[in-house]
Amino acid sequence: MNSLLNFERSVSSVLPIHITDPRYLTHRQIHTSLQFSPKERNRWIGRKIGLTVKAAMDSAIIDQLGLKESDIINPSISSSYRSSKLRKPNQTVLEAQARVCTGPTQTKPLSEEQAFKVLDTILQSARGELKGEEEVSKAQLGAFFAAMTIRANVFPESTQWSEGERRAMNTFWPLLIRALPPDVIFIADPEGSIMGVGGSIGPHYGGNDTREMRLVGALREVLAGGHLGYEEVQGVLRDVLPLKVEDNKASRVIESLLSAFLIGQRMNRETDRELKAYCLAFDDELGPPPVADVKSLTHYGEPYDGNTRFFRSTLFVAAVRSCYGESCLLHGVEWMSPKGGVTEEQMLKFMGANPNLSVLQAKELLEDEEVGFAYVSQREARPSLYSLIGLREHIKKRPPLATSEKVQQFVGARGREAIVSGFYHEGYEEPLLMLMKRRGVHSGLVVKGEEGALSMTTRLRSAQVSKGLPVNYCSGFRSRSLESTFEGDGVSRQNFNLEVNASDYGFEPTDTPRTDRSVSKNIGLGLAALHGEKGPAYDRIVLNAGMVDHLTGCEGAEDVSMAMDRAREAIDSGKALKKLLNYIKVSHKLK
Repeated sequence: MNSLLNFERSVSSVLPIHITDPRYLTHRQIHTSLQFSPKERNRWIGRKIGLTVKAAMDSAIIDQLGLKESDIINPSISSSYRSSKLRKPNQTVLEAQARVCTGPTQTKPLSEEQAFKVLDTILQSARGELKGEEEVSKAQLGAFFAAMTIRANVFPESTQWSEGERRAMNTFWPLLIRALPPDVIFIADPEGSIMGVGGSIGPHYGGNDTREMRLVGALREVLAGGHLGYEEVQGVLRDVLPLKVEDNKASRVIESLLSAFLIGQRMNRETDRELKAYCLAFDDELGPPPVADVKSLTHYGEPYDGNTRFFRSTLFVAAVRSCYGESCLLHGVEWMSPKGGVTEEQMLKFMGANPNLSVLQAKELLEDEEVGFAYVSQREARPSLYSLIGLREHIKKRPPLATSEKVQQFVGARGREAIVSGFYHEGYEEPLLMLMKRRGVHSGLVVKGEEGALSMTTRLRSAQVSKGLPVNYCSGFRSRSLESTFEGDGVSRQNFNLEVNASDYGFEPTDTPRTDRSVSKNIGLGLAALHGEKGPAYDRIVLNAGMVDHLTGCEGAEDVSMAMDRAREAIDSGKALKKLLNYIKVSHKLK
């Protein structure tokens, strides 16, 4: 086993890594834990920490353990956290979905060659000629044909079917209609007006059981480019979720219809009432949320699919802000498509924290003066929505849930509450703020950070960037102000929007550190910064802590320079690092 692990920069003396059973090599292959005696803590902190671990198994060891190379996980890379239990989608069709399962201006019609290849792949799969990962899943069929239907029905001419797509469909549809199941034929031609051949199947399709009836009715409206009411969307979601992973006909039909429904609503651009339905549908799934006895609580809504390029700072920002009474609740998942990037859950797990906390346990951590922040996995808080992780990978593009899941309130607070969320595509800032107001929080903030995350950067704005809103654009509201407006719900709020220029607050322009899917590198940058090492990561943490304090109206942050100084003091004093280490330790002691 000596050849099992090679360390780029060895940390084995301060970061114990235990492999107690070969089975751990297939179920989260390397188990990492931190022991925090004072002596070990000092040794760990006292060195520059390089946490890049390379799993290097030679073929003899792989054969001896009876494993495939694809089963070996490097826990320092974000893509390794994808569950091996998830079925992989067909790559040919997935690439086509990336082009067509999107909006009316972003869609890229397929060329004739591409369309012929995709439809031939679908035909082979429908005939049973493709097995395993080559088989096209029902979720993929639902998403692909829903996109083709919506494009034919309502998209502008430039993103409707290309001539090549029409020729390919005219060639393959007479064959596909004899091989595809009725649910997919319905999605491809719901009113019998698109394909010509076999036009009677779609109009008469009603589903296989009672739980599909509402879904089919709603999907007819979506495929025609229409929108649904709040109750309709909630009814559909509650009927079919949690999605059961079963190898039977009924569950596979639900997958095709549900994937068509989800991507169809995103392609039609969800209305406010539809987004509210997604956001609130499962609020009572586990009962009323617990209420933490804290004076202030910020809910952080990072994109669940993580960062693939740049340093993700929010976990370390939460540790900083908790030092001066600004409690923070983070939420997300271990791994999510389409990006499959670095997430808070991956980092916490890699450092040895318990990632499986309930909302009640999170409440305890928020109230613990030695910690003051917490992370909750969607797996624990919203199991119904978490059941869609596999299906979402097969949809390829982000569904409405990718927006609504960022505005969650898994734990309440007796004091003031704020929600902070990231966005990328212009036009989603207002819907996000609408959802925050619907949550009834004191203040809300949306940030266009790099990669659509919520972290502001200290780098200079590129002179070539002219399309859309710039990175560091912020928009929000807060209710404590003399200058305020009255919204429709009767609550007095001050609204604001601005572009944050870090140099205005004394920061030297620096490029954001690259992590390139490396969980360990992201951790190394964050820990070095919390240890007081000055540089781009340190500045980014200070900037985001201070600006969130200031923009959301936190006590003591009225002067933005004082807010920045408070964040620096939390780091330089060692308090923030201690909070993070306490979190890792205490998370295992909760009952």
